[in-house]
Amino acid sequence: MSNVLKHVIIGSGAAGISAAKTLRERSESDEIVIISADDAVYSRCMLHKYISGERDVCGLSFIPENFFEHNKIKFCSGVCVTGIDVAGKSVMYEGGSESYDRLLIASGAVSKFPPVEGLSGTGNVYGLRDLSDAEAIRECAGLKNNIVIIGAGLVGLDAAYGLLEMGKKAVFVEMTDSILSANLDAHAAKVYLEKFTEAGCEFRLGARASKILSDDSGNVKTVVLDSGELLQCDLLIVAAGVSPATELLAGSGIRTERGVTVNGFLATSADDVYAAGDITGLSESWPNAVLQGEIAALNMLGITTEYSDNFSLMNTINFFGIPSLSVGRFIPDDYDDVDVREDKKRYQKIIVKDGVPVGVILQGDISRSGFWQYLIKNKIDIAGVQKMIWNVSFADSYGIDENGEYKWVV
Repeated sequence: MSNVLKHVIIGSGAAGISAAKTLRERSESDEIVIISADDAVYSRCMLHKYISGERDVCGLSFIPENFFEHNKIKFCSGVCVTGIDVAGKSVMYEGGSESYDRLLIASGAVSKFPPVEGLSGTGNVYGLRDLSDAEAIRECAGLKNNIVIIGAGLVGLDAAYGLLEMGKKAVFVEMTDSILSANLDAHAAKVYLEKFTEAGCEFRLGARASKILSDDSGNVKTVVLDSGELLQCDLLIVAAGVSPATELLAGSGIRTERGVTVNGFLATSADDVYAAGDITGLSESWPNAVLQGEIAALNMLGITTEYSDNFSLMNTINFFGIPSLSVGRFIPDDYDDVDVREDKKRYQKIIVKDGVPVGVILQGDISRSGFWQYLIKNKIDIAGVQKMIWNVSFADSYGIDENGEYKWVV
């Protein structure tokens, strides 16, 4: 019996490509097939640069030009999976099928559209998740001037930033009282609010779209807010979050909840089937997707590896030349110690609970971010350090206390 395995990967995003690289690094002889609805490999984080024209499709790629040939990977691109037969160990897709010994589901997520009256089926309405979305937005925006974006999170602001480069300005509708509420506190987010406003964008904070009106051609023409305000609109971008792309699992019997259900080794409920990336619902972080792809691949090869690093709460942002980074929890509760320092060039906040850093925001000056990430991720107790918290560094030492926990001391 041959020891050569056939690995099939659904999806060519961060998790899928990471898994493929790991499989090939660990095995020169195993067969690897990637099935992807996308025609090309690209970074979703860079789609706004495609909208602006700063990068073309090749400029969005995060793999070498000859990646598939060099690694002897079969790339079935531009096709959608139509079914998975876990009993027969086969993946069906448009125009063909692939048998497998091990299967990785890394199909990512899809844009989530809120249940707004009149939104479904209306033309000139787009999410910003795939390259096809960016292509459609770029083409449509060239002819439109009344652009509304639902959601002022990172994806919504990315879209607006790309549009500004085209000379287009957008009106945001955001249900919370602050932009970037999942990434920064209100104080740090205000800097970007002011910059986008100065550039010509408008914001309706604490507002919701209650109804979408369309013209005789079925295209959006008006966004009605819950306040009764009417926003003229001939291009609507919905950036209200994503949902794991589980539709392709229909009829497969693979268990799903919010996303595909996996155990600590990223195995699904079906034998020899694994999942990684946004499809799992574990995180929406690029680094985490890469790590999950790597760990899933190791387990597919029989190298038992547990996924224990669910440290996903890290965000990096850079608009108008102002970098920001947040790690962990950045909104304190009644039991947290908060230390803030701020001047004209920076805003920095750290939150400590029971002597352990649990969150940090660095804006303007994001140096030493790796240090703070290390402390938060490893839950290092720094209560014993007799100096200002911002002066703590790797030059200080740490040891194991009587409870077997790491604690920093001078």
